Amino acid sequence: MFDNFKAKEGGEMVEEMVEENIDSPESSPNTASTIGIGELMSKRAKLEEAIDYVGLMIKNLKEKRTMLEKDIEEESVDIKNLKEKLQKVSEYIDEENRGIYELANKRLKVENEADEVGTIINSLRDKLLGIDTVIGDEGNRVKQIRENKDTLES
Repeated sequence: MFDNFKAKEGGEMVEEMVEENIDSPESSPNTASTIGIGELMSKRAKLEEAIDYVGLMIKNLKEKRTMLEKDIEEESVDIKNLKEKLQKVSEYIDEENRGIYELANKRLKVENEADEVGTIINSLRDKLLGIDTVIGDEGNRVKQIRENKDTLES
């Protein structure tokens, strides 16, 4: 039945097949063998080996399951940490987008104010040119009056 077991790669126990030569009851000279006690004892020993083998397999499976549970838990923690980091990155991106939107609005307001200042400057320049023209005209009139006065006096 289960004669020899060998540990193969991966820590699993596998059965090594060996041909058995089972004595038939006819060839055994013992009277105990004729009623099958020897064979029964041999089978019991083989069953004990098989039970030990199954127990070892169960132990190996439990160890593998425990290692898998540990690995899965570590992966779960890693994934949760990664998810938290990604949420923080998403929040940062949203905050930066809001900041960019606010800066664009501020720039637009400053641009509008600069346009208003430019309009005021042009308006004041036009007014100053008008005043300069009036002053120039009045200066020319005063000159003409003086010249006329001087020509009349001479």
